Amino acid sequence: MMKFTLHFLKTSLLIAIVITVASCAEKKQGPPPIPDVPVVKVIQKDVPIYRQFVGQVYGHADIPIRARVAGFLEGIHFEEGLKVKKGQLLYRIDPSEFQAQVARQESQLAEAKTALAKSKSDLDRIKPLAEINAVSQSDLDAAQANYDASLSYVEAQKSNLKFAEINLSYCWMNAPITGTIGKTKARIGEFVGQDPNPVILNTVSTIDSVRVEFYLAEAQYIRLARAYQRLREFDAVEEAKREPNLSLILADGSTFKYKGKTNFINREVDPETGSILIETSFPNPDKLLKPGQYAKVVVMMKEEKGALLIPQRCVMELQGQYSVYVVGNDNKVDAKQIVAGETVGDMLIVKDGLQVGDNVVMDAIQKVGSGMVVNPIVTVFESQANLKE
Repeated sequence: MMKFTLHFLKTSLLIAIVITVASCAEKKQGPPPIPDVPVVKVIQKDVPIYRQFVGQVYGHADIPIRARVAGFLEGIHFEEGLKVKKGQLLYRIDPSEFQAQVARQESQLAEAKTALAKSKSDLDRIKPLAEINAVSQSDLDAAQANYDASLSYVEAQKSNLKFAEINLSYCWMNAPITGTIGKTKARIGEFVGQDPNPVILNTVSTIDSVRVEFYLAEAQYIRLARAYQRLREFDAVEEAKREPNLSLILADGSTFKYKGKTNFINREVDPETGSILIETSFPNPDKLLKPGQYAKVVVMMKEEKGALLIPQRCVMELQGQYSVYVVGNDNKVDAKQIVAGETVGDMLIVKDGLQVGDNVVMDAIQKVGSGMVVNPIVTVFESQANLKE
């Protein structure tokens, strides 16, 4: 009995100690600490709004080399892909058939000249006889008509000979400009100059500067035209046209180091696509750009004056509604609905819902909620967007 009592006392004492320790631990734990939350301030700037359009590169001049007569290709006198000079011989078509045509026309011209000489001799002989009434007036009229016909026939044969000589000259195709020539579309021995055989044998391009063409949607064109109209009000539109202000993003994602300018805007909107053609030009002294390439033309569409900006990663989106968490002066978090505007790189223009200097939660939007007390840590966000100060 005594052993049982002693065991009971030990057990009770142990339980009392455990309860006391647990109670002390609960008293020491207290409320959780206030979390540190990074925030960024809403800034206000004038922001240029850019848009990218897929364009195609063309040479400053792209001149096709056409076979203007049909025949067998007899010679190729250049190296593909290299520079050729204006007037340089490029292709030669077998001239035998055309030389024969020239010879035939020369023979016919000679016959016509002989007939002209005879008709002139007859007219010269009949004229004095007609003056003394030795021949009838009808004989004189017939001689005159024969001479006039022979004269016209000679002129016609001269024209035929000229035409044959022109066709013969087409057997030799020379470079129309100095530039870079491409891959030939026909080889020696092929019949060219008549469909379905090659008619355009090659193209010579000048690429010291290049043209880049792209299409602008009708609505975008109207906005851009209105922007230029506002410039015109300040007599600056001509200066804006002259100043190179277009950028080009190449296929590898790099930005072309030379700026471009607008050459012209087409006179009409394509009714099938609802878009309008824009042609721009870019210097290309390094010959980096080649005809046929695709690139993105970066165009400034407008400028937002005094735009409110926050990083895009501060924004929450649900079913088309946008919201952010804002930390007030009492360090409490409050969810606010905003009206989102244009995106500018990694920044977002806020049309409504925020004010300059508001502290917006960044990178912790999954860890906070409305009414939560936090310790805001103001962070400077290094934007990669092109923002105008």
